[in-house]
Amino acid sequence: MKAGRKGALILALVLAVVTGLTSVPAAIAAERVVLVDFSWSSVQVHDRIAGFILEHGYGFSPEYLFAESVPGLTGLQQGDVDIAMEVWVDNLLEWYTDAVEETGQVLDLGSIFPDAPQGWYVPAYMIKGDEKRGIKATTPDLKSVFDLPKYWEAFKDPEVPGKGRFYNAIPGWVVHDINLKKLETYGLSDSYTVFDPGSQMALQTAIVSAYEKGQPVLAYYWEPEWIMGLLDMVMLEEPPYDPDRWGEGKDYGCAFPAARVHKGINTKFAEKHPEVVEFLEKYETTLAQNNEVLAFMEQEEATVEEAAAWFLTNYKDVWKSWLPGDVAGKVEAALAKL
Repeated sequence: MKAGRKGALILALVLAVVTGLTSVPAAIAAERVVLVDFSWSSVQVHDRIAGFILEHGYGFSPEYLFAESVPGLTGLQQGDVDIAMEVWVDNLLEWYTDAVEETGQVLDLGSIFPDAPQGWYVPAYMIKGDEKRGIKATTPDLKSVFDLPKYWEAFKDPEVPGKGRFYNAIPGWVVHDINLKKLETYGLSDSYTVFDPGSQMALQTAIVSAYEKGQPVLAYYWEPEWIMGLLDMVMLEEPPYDPDRWGEGKDYGCAFPAARVHKGINTKFAEKHPEVVEFLEKYETTLAQNNEVLAFMEQEEATVEEAAAWFLTNYKDVWKSWLPGDVAGKVEAALAKL
């Protein structure tokens, strides 16, 4: 081989190695951040909103790990998950006390939205009728859970004609077992059967299908959710929340506590990334904003990614207030490319 060609070859190899070395940091620069994707829509949208900001504003590579409440939050505590965008504190008091207050393995970053109710709902037309739809009130005096024995026939279970049907939360959710205890405490076990939907979609379908047909339905539900933004539903009264009746081994014979829906972050991850802590501490939305984005998602048959993009596009003043100016600029530039 001639010296000139040999020198050129060596130079090319050196350049290749240097180029390879300089490209390695770019390949590994995006640190992974794992957000837990619980099975309800609002948290999945918030995961994608936070994920988009973490990716384009802070340079992380977001991953979304599907899990139900208990295994997902156990993962947050153990470090397999970095961030949980919705921790329903009062449904998980035993876990919260251990993970946040006693061991300090999880850091509470505050509310993600305020005033999030949950309880047992019926369509408003069952109580006051709906003249436009030609529906007469079938349960005009139904106001509280204690009126339900009187009206069990209005909610007759087609598979168990001697009882009414109550649509519970999804098995695996902590609130599913809370509702079972409530039914027992309120003396409803003899007059109502419990129907366990296999998924959130199955629960939604049961409620919407009944509503569209003007039929009765009694179901556990919560806000924010698109159903509550589109349908006229009434939450039944319960005795005021009483901390002495709420918790492990107690009878849950009272209203759900004022919902605390907080953001949680694994403490070790938080210590490494104070900039993420600062961002998530400021991340807060309203109930109306959540109902709106979820209604958009349902009406447009949008994916959670599309719903997150819709929120980021329509609520720029909101999310920009969470971020330093330079980070907000990066996020807005990435949003413009969608």
